[in-house]
Amino acid sequence: MSAPAIAKPLARYAAYKRMGDFVFMSGVIAVDPDAQRIVRGYADIPDHARTALGETGEFSVDYKEGPILAQSWYVLDRIRQTIESAGGQMSDVFKLVQYFRNLDHFPYYNRVRKLFFPQDPPVSTVVEVSGLMPCDDMLIEVEATAYLPQSR
Repeated sequence: MSAPAIAKPLARYAAYKRMGDFVFMSGVIAVDPDAQRIVRGYADIPDHARTALGETGEFSVDYKEGPILAQSWYVLDRIRQTIESAGGQMSDVFKLVQYFRNLDHFPYYNRVRKLFFPQDPPVSTVVEVSGLMPCDDMLIEVEATAYLPQSR
């Protein structure tokens, strides 16, 4: 069995830390450090995600929306996998901090976030930043905090 695809850091820091009943995640970007691959569009995510996000097959539409939708899905899916590896689920996430290179991307991201939080969305902070590591292709970074009682 392979290890879960948790959000792996690009440098020397922890993907997440448990402090009592809380799990604090580092910011997650759309990069697979093992494969040294950056998510740049629909082609970089699984077919089921492409369908759920509404890939049209029209170059002009998919080229415009694809990068932020694909990165948003990838980041939230890595958060999901990381929380699950810690013993929780997405409904345990109560706080998100979202960093955008361009706040015009928020409505696209919000569509994706609803797929991961269909009922009760977490509290959120949304911030526009001038850049994200490791390169200008990064459009979004998200950090999450979850309440995950150890007595489960």
